[in-house]
Amino acid sequence: MGSRQRMSTPSSLSREDVAHLAQLSRLAVTDEELDLFAGQLGVVLGAVARVQDAPTEDVAPTTHAVPLTNVYRPDVVTPSLSREQVLAGAPAAEDDRFRVPRILQDEA
Repeated sequence: MGSRQRMSTPSSLSREDVAHLAQLSRLAVTDEELDLFAGQLGVVLGAVARVQDAPTEDVAPTTHAVPLTNVYRPDVVTPSLSREQVLAGAPAAEDDRFRVPRILQDEA
């Protein structure tokens, strides 16, 4: 294995960092929450950064912690509900589809 590059992780985030993350996540946060979340997220990032300190030089890369064999089932067509039955249980439907509230706005 080659040498691993370590990334430095800040132990705390600024209010501006948290405000930016909230905006990207489309979350509305108050000024008090910005201060609270900055400290809490800094603690989480610090804990996650400690994973880099684990002695892994002699550990081979894997995709799973335990061996897996034949985890797939056969793809078999089975009966299911009709479109009408499914849409009858929906809170709102339009043009034979589920109608959901718009969550993204056009950002030009």
